[in-house]
Amino acid sequence: MAAKTGPSEYTYDIFLSFRGEDTRKIFTTRLYSALVDAGFGTFIDDNGIERGEDIKSELIRAIHHSRGSIVVLSKNYANSGWCLDELVMIVENKKSKGHVILPVFYHVTKSDVGCQMGSFAEAFAVYEKRCLEENDELKRSEWLSQIQKWRDALTHVAALGGMNFTLQDEDEDEDEDDDEYATGFIQKTVQVIEDKLNRAVLPGAHEFVGISSRVKEINAWLHNGSSEVGILVLCGIGGIGKTTIAKFVYNLNYELFETSSFLADIRETFEKPNGLLTLQRDLLTDIRGEQIGVDNVREGSVAIKAALEQKRTLLVLDDVDQVNQLDAILGMRNWLIPGSRIIITTRNKSLLKPNEVYKVHTIEPLDYDESLQLFSWHAFGQDYPFEHYMDFSDWVIERCYGLPLVLKVIGSSLFRKSLHVWISILRKLEEIPPNKIQELLRISYSSLPDEHDKVLFLHIACFFVDKNKDYIVNILDECGFHTMVGIQNLINRCLLTIDFHLNLLRMHQSLRDMGREVVRQESPRRPEARSRLCHYRDSLNVLKFKTGTEATRGLILDMLFESRNNGTRSDGNDSTNLSYINLETDAFKEMKNLELLQLDYVHLSGSFKHLPKNLKWFRWHGFSLNSIPDNFPMDELIALDMSKSRLVRFSKQTKIARFMKILDLSHSLLLVNTPEFSGFPNLESVILRGCINLSDVHKSLGYLNRLLLLDLHDCKSLSKLPKTTVLLKHLHTLVISGCTNLHHLPADMNKMTSLKVLNADGIAKSNFLITQEDDIGSSDFCGVRSLMLSKPTKAPHVSSWASLPNSLISLSLSNCNLTEDTFPNDIGNFTSLKELNLSRNPLRSLPHFVSKLSRLHTLQLESCLRLRSLLGLPDIKSLVVSDCKVLKTITHVSTSSKLHYISDTNCSNLIEIQGLFYLEPLNKFPVEMLNNLGFFEMELFNEVEVNFQDGIRFSTRKRPLQLLYEFGIFSASMPGKHIPDWFSYKFVGSSFSFIVPYSISDIQIQGLNLSFVYAVSNSISNNDETWLPENKLFIKISNRTKKSQWIYYPTCFGIPELPESDHLLWLSHWTFRNEVENGNEVDISIITGDNFVVKECGISFMYHEQEEDIQNKYLSWKEVIGGDLTSFRLSTGSYYLCRTSFLRVYEEEEVTRPDDWTMTKWGRRLFDGSIDLFKEMQFMNRMGRNTRSCSFP
Repeated sequence: MAAKTGPSEYTYDIFLSFRGEDTRKIFTTRLYSALVDAGFGTFIDDNGIERGEDIKSELIRAIHHSRGSIVVLSKNYANSGWCLDELVMIVENKKSKGHVILPVFYHVTKSDVGCQMGSFAEAFAVYEKRCLEENDELKRSEWLSQIQKWRDALTHVAALGGMNFTLQDEDEDEDEDDDEYATGFIQKTVQVIEDKLNRAVLPGAHEFVGISSRVKEINAWLHNGSSEVGILVLCGIGGIGKTTIAKFVYNLNYELFETSSFLADIRETFEKPNGLLTLQRDLLTDIRGEQIGVDNVREGSVAIKAALEQKRTLLVLDDVDQVNQLDAILGMRNWLIPGSRIIITTRNKSLLKPNEVYKVHTIEPLDYDESLQLFSWHAFGQDYPFEHYMDFSDWVIERCYGLPLVLKVIGSSLFRKSLHVWISILRKLEEIPPNKIQELLRISYSSLPDEHDKVLFLHIACFFVDKNKDYIVNILDECGFHTMVGIQNLINRCLLTIDFHLNLLRMHQSLRDMGREVVRQESPRRPEARSRLCHYRDSLNVLKFKTGTEATRGLILDMLFESRNNGTRSDGNDSTNLSYINLETDAFKEMKNLELLQLDYVHLSGSFKHLPKNLKWFRWHGFSLNSIPDNFPMDELIALDMSKSRLVRFSKQTKIARFMKILDLSHSLLLVNTPEFSGFPNLESVILRGCINLSDVHKSLGYLNRLLLLDLHDCKSLSKLPKTTVLLKHLHTLVISGCTNLHHLPADMNKMTSLKVLNADGIAKSNFLITQEDDIGSSDFCGVRSLMLSKPTKAPHVSSWASLPNSLISLSLSNCNLTEDTFPNDIGNFTSLKELNLSRNPLRSLPHFVSKLSRLHTLQLESCLRLRSLLGLPDIKSLVVSDCKVLKTITHVSTSSKLHYISDTNCSNLIEIQGLFYLEPLNKFPVEMLNNLGFFEMELFNEVEVNFQDGIRFSTRKRPLQLLYEFGIFSASMPGKHIPDWFSYKFVGSSFSFIVPYSISDIQIQGLNLSFVYAVSNSISNNDETWLPENKLFIKISNRTKKSQWIYYPTCFGIPELPESDHLLWLSHWTFRNEVENGNEVDISIITGDNFVVKECGISFMYHEQEEDIQNKYLSWKEVIGGDLTSFRLSTGSYYLCRTSFLRVYEEEEVTRPDDWTMTKWGRRLFDGSIDLFKEMQFMNRMGRNTRSCSFP
């Protein structure tokens, strides 16, 4: 019985595509009747309907709203442009959403169709003749493009295989045998299409949200041409869409393999009685095409091995959870023949053995637009929220974090509910997640192999999400956990991730909520009986009513967070505005097993002797007392965090905390002195940043033999460090930035050979002067006064940095009033230095020592307002020169620079970065050179100015005509309403196609001159102030023959102005090297913002002899077309040639996904909807490229 779809999803099951004059009488009409009789909703073109736009639009709708198509390919099929257009749409639907296709080869062969032979060759000969006879270049190009689409569609369909219909006599006057053959064939066709539709479990239209971009890389892997047996592991948390994506990919590709199988729910089936045998039988039925009876697992393995050895197979194993599941089904990998593919979905990354060759693909969450669309389908029955529901929808989207399952479940729970019901449900959801979500997500938790990892997961979910990994490891190791091993296990199960850039533990909010729900279910009605308390109301009630028990191991109560939710304002240092609730210390009396405690901005009264003695982690932001009481429990503490406290001094008596590793008193604005540290022998981190009244650091600091981090950032009242600081033999990081009153540093810091990072921003150089007359040995504080030496005004003075350890890897001296003459010769001896920050200093040029730093890879010179040039940069990877407003030129010591990231925004005078771009007024270039580029009569424009958009400076201003060189492309913008006469070919509009002509002497093409006229759009008014952000101009060139594509956004281009200069002419010369050759088919499109419209285009070709005179200075650059453009390659294989940084605003605001609708819309317009911008940023990061170096619109 046919499985049909509901009317809300698809209108038809099957679309019939055929050539009526060939097949209607004997075959197609009977096939249609058989399909209808079998229960399939089938669309057939009524030949009685008059051809025109109505039937065309009806056909388009029918194809898009059908689950699949039967394409009857007959001898005259290709004679019909209508049929071929239908076929193109059918194939596109298959590629975009898994539309099922069954080809029927009706008296033709697969070769006839796929290679366009026989009658198909004759049909295309007619089309191509018509194309050659077309005089209009634009129409000829359109014909050429359409013909190629037809050919591609036929080739694709032929490759799918299908069914062959052949009668002895092709006449419509059939005999009895022919009738019997046709009847049997039609019955078989119905069975095959039913099987295909049943195997291709297609979701509704709304289920395709975001799926196309997520399967592109998987499809590329499937079709990479490798003869090996490929294994792809799709990883991700429960509910993120692994199975949906696997099904979609399977539906798209199973017909390309000789046999295939999709084994769903392996984990669940495996746990049932005879589950493994059931899976073996299902697999055998799929790959053999018939029911196979096997009585035991061993027999099943033998049969599977025999079946897999015979055919090229696509095998999908869904929800695999254990290694033995995989081994039992597959046995040995070499059972499969070359070219076979296996796709596995799992929550467990560690499933495969280390010596296996496989590819891991992590499924990413939906972005904002996709999330909103999917949620809206389920909540509103359309792809966008109803009026007045947008804010509520945003609330849901924010909490679902792109998890499809969560969006569907919550959306469905809100469907057809009133606004009042919405508010009620959302409040409930905030505290108790829906059961369906929990059941699915809890599988990953329940499947953890031991209790250790389960308890660790719950600890992290309740207390440590988005916390520093090392910080967490320090604390939980002392709580009896094998934390690093456990974290890796959780990562393997997709329950946890690490933000390696910030070293933070991340957990999907739905997983965090699931973990907290597991804890809530320990005792739903008695919070005091739970192991952890992390919900505000539960924690407050347990403490308020003093019902605590020994069951609780951790508790959080954050009054500041709650006050923010209630609209109360507080800056964190002033808690007077917080709602006051009197809690007493004896509320903790019975909580003897409490190890983890957070009491942010909580006021406690009573004796602190009642606090638990076994506390390992105590966070008390906004601690309100001016010193820590004597009976404060610290015996077992590993970490004490009293940031933003009202402490004036740490304690009246020396405290003993022999296990403490982390002490954080940051932003305690009243703190005057530090504790006496002798009672803290194991401290590893002392954090005092922002303690603006701190004036004394106790000398016992120097006896902390395990101290790794000392952070004194912005301790503005501190005038000196204790002499004993130099005794810190293991200190790794010292931060004294912003200590503006610091006059002395201890001598002999060069003995601190473990010091790797020194941040000393904002320390005035006058505080560190040393002269030749100074007796270096006479002062305990003179050694590092040479840290920043000013230029001597009289006799030569001592100029040495010998007091700093040469172990430094990172040195930051921003805003220290340094000039290039400040630095002594021996600073070049810091051979270990990798990162150097000299930003906000009055430098005029590159300090001489920088070129001697052989290991340097990052140099920051931001806001050096006097910096004019950077000549002879060492071979660094990253350079920051933003806001260097008089900087003109940047060159490298090496011609093969490894520089792959540069931040150069607001460099208003920068004209050249060697190897990246060169920009100068047009009249500065020799006329002969311009002529060689195909730029003629440029001297006529010497006095002309044009309004330019400048991507380097992020500004728009009038300037003389500029010539820009980057990526092997010369370009200029100038006034003009027509393409110059010297261009050989002209086209109307913004897109055109052509075949590169052969030269008379058979010389290869080397360059291309491209020009177009663009103007202000009619939709822009003279006083419209909103149009400036839409000043976008992209040139997309595709070489269809070589399957290569470049999308270019010029760093600088002219802006048409209203009303006087509303037309501009863009001239360019492209050097392609061997990337474009004679005879290649090329498409060019000019894509503009809403403000511009392209009127006409022109091209002419430059051949090798003409190119030889162009200056070698430019042709020697590496990042050019035909050179090394690795840094600009998209995951799709195209090259996005762009140096500006549209993502700057997002990076500054720390937004993790580019959710702005305009950017998303632009990505779809420019890339034909084929890429996800956030995915591309992640791809570039994986490839070792910073997203700022290649930005998206």
